[in-house]
Amino acid sequence: MIRVIVMGVSGSGKSSVGAGIAKVLGLPFLEGDSLHPASNVAKMAAGTPLTDDDRWPWLDQIGATLAAAEDGIVVSCSALKKVYRDRLRKAAAGPLAFVFLDGSEAVLHEHMAKRTGHFMPVTMLGSQLTTLEAPVDEPRVLRQDVAEPINVIVQASVSWLKELDP
Repeated sequence: MIRVIVMGVSGSGKSSVGAGIAKVLGLPFLEGDSLHPASNVAKMAAGTPLTDDDRWPWLDQIGATLAAAEDGIVVSCSALKKVYRDRLRKAAAGPLAFVFLDGSEAVLHEHMAKRTGHFMPVTMLGSQLTTLEAPVDEPRVLRQDVAEPINVIVQASVSWLKELDP
């Protein structure tokens, strides 16, 4: 059983990569944004960055979902700060792996500009990058470059996850 967070700033491909990993591993996939309260979605859609106080209930919902997933799960979640990731680790009720989708601002901006129907405007990318505390030297984290094709990221991530929990 493995619990995985696919993390990164908006536009990094969390949903696509997370769904791909889940499919290959035969696990459920949860779009973490679906657990945001309407007030958070409205703030982000208006271009207002979330505060930590906005994020705590959302992270607690994700943590509860991780803990309840006895057979494993893949969840997309920005998890931008170390304190957020530590909160998720504590709540997960078992080992938690992170696939960190990282890339240049130019590539991320390009990804965001191409998607349609998402509440997060491209103008929010800067605040997300400012908030991001890269998970350097944290346990059970794999960094993936978002400039790579999604299928390459998925396959490399699945291989790494299988090595963690054979």
